[in-house]
Amino acid sequence: MKNVLMFPGQGSQYVGMASDLYEYDEVKRLFDQTSQIINDDIAKIMFSGPDELLTESKNAQVAILLHSFSVFSLMKDRIKFDAVCGHSLGEYTALLVSGVFDFKSAVELVRKRGELMSYAGLKAKGSMAAVIGLSPLIIEDVLSKIEGVVIANYNGDQQTVISGTVEGIQNATEILSKKGARRVVKLNVSGAFHSPLMDYAYREFADFIDRYEFNKPKSYVLMNVSANFENDPTKIRELLKKQIISPVKWTQIMRNLIDNGYGNFYEMGPSKVLSGILKKIDLEKRSSSFEKKDEILNFKE
Repeated sequence: MKNVLMFPGQGSQYVGMASDLYEYDEVKRLFDQTSQIINDDIAKIMFSGPDELLTESKNAQVAILLHSFSVFSLMKDRIKFDAVCGHSLGEYTALLVSGVFDFKSAVELVRKRGELMSYAGLKAKGSMAAVIGLSPLIIEDVLSKIEGVVIANYNGDQQTVISGTVEGIQNATEILSKKGARRVVKLNVSGAFHSPLMDYAYREFADFIDRYEFNKPKSYVLMNVSANFENDPTKIRELLKKQIISPVKWTQIMRNLIDNGYGNFYEMGPSKVLSGILKKIDLEKRSSSFEKKDEILNFKE
């Protein structure tokens, strides 16, 4: 049975994350290298917070990448994998693991991505909401009639995240509730991520990312924008650019993997969010999460 590694995205961070992994020399070296790259003490931000500081996109994105890659670094000689994927920000960890770019490049890219997304959120104030208990098809139909709101994340048949203008999200919330949504929960975010309101970040990041060299991945990679297996470095670069203003097709990625014979799903990084989503998509699939030291030590393939 084929194995896939999954890496979480922004929102998975929490104060104290990865603190139990810091005793490993290999992990400490990654922390030290990251602090040099961003010119800040990432260990202090991750271990001590406060939460408001860690939650800033420029810090949260680096912290999640670092936590996820630290777990992978401790497990890479013990676990075989055939494909990788990551949810939004997690896509960068997936590409790093697959050798598309090196660790320094990954940290620089996600740091810049976080800064630009925060700034874009300030320029074009928007909002996001999670729609619980309503089919994505119904949500798509409703949003087609509301200006300024799009689907940001397909997270299973019962959870879809929408993104757009404040007024548009308010209108969508009222209509989706009447259509039968169990809940529509406004998210505490700094902007309308994965929507056209991120256009400023998209344009600025497109120029920035072109400075970096991309290699052909050493394993299969599924990209958020296409939900397909990709191995062309040029196409991967373009899909990373578009990801900022496009929906994360996570449900479609999971189903593509399942249809192609992947049976073991290993999540590496904070909070176990992706394993929870997978269980709602397909209860029969084996999913394991690796976040803390004990989980890594107890792993048996």
